[in-house]
Amino acid sequence: MLEEQSNVSERKFGWVDKWAKMTGERAMIDAKANNTYIVYEKNGKLVKEFPNGDVVPLYKDGES
Repeated sequence: MLEEQSNVSERKFGWVDKWAKMTGERAMIDAKANNTYIVYEKNGKLVKEFPNGDVVPLYKDGES
């Protein structure tokens, strides 16, 4: 038990990091199964990531 606690982040809610990572992984699995994409923020801009690994901006420059 103590060994497991030492691996946990020092933050009060360190479990959130693990949960967020698992949620993103699950989203990619669902996108692959349904032949869709996921949307997330990368370098301050929204992007679409397809199951084949392609990452494209959600909006082209000048669009909203």
